[in-house]
Amino acid sequence: MNDPLDALRPLHEPDAIFWWPPAPGWWLLLVFLLLILLLFWRWKRATLQRAALRELKLLTAKINSPSQQAAAINQLLKRYALVCWPASEVAALAGESWLKFLDGHGGNGAFSQGPGRDLLSLPYCDKNQRNEELISLAYRWIKTNSPSSN
Repeated sequence: MNDPLDALRPLHEPDAIFWWPPAPGWWLLLVFLLLILLLFWRWKRATLQRAALRELKLLTAKINSPSQQAAAINQLLKRYALVCWPASEVAALAGESWLKFLDGHGGNGAFSQGPGRDLLSLPYCDKNQRNEELISLAYRWIKTNSPSSN
């Protein structure tokens, strides 16, 4: 008698499972990780803006002399602009060209023809009035320009 198992074909292994395309769970994990990275990046960039606004609030509370206050605000705006734009574009700006730069990036003329002009003159004179308009203008400019948008 013949063995019926001899009539069977030999065993063959199934094809190896290919790694592409990944299962839906891996796609969800990838999307989740990318979303977390994007949120972290945006939070990190907004941290610079929050730090500048905090420093503006601190220096306006700490410094009572309007001339020293204007000099400190000018310095803060310059440092913040160096964070937002390349140094080659911002570092050499001074005087009228600095005010035009500030106007061109959210100042809307308030630096060249408004309270922002005090950045040029106030550090060198002795006014006894507080310059709230300059402080609010600097606040608005920092809020308008975030490092992530430039």
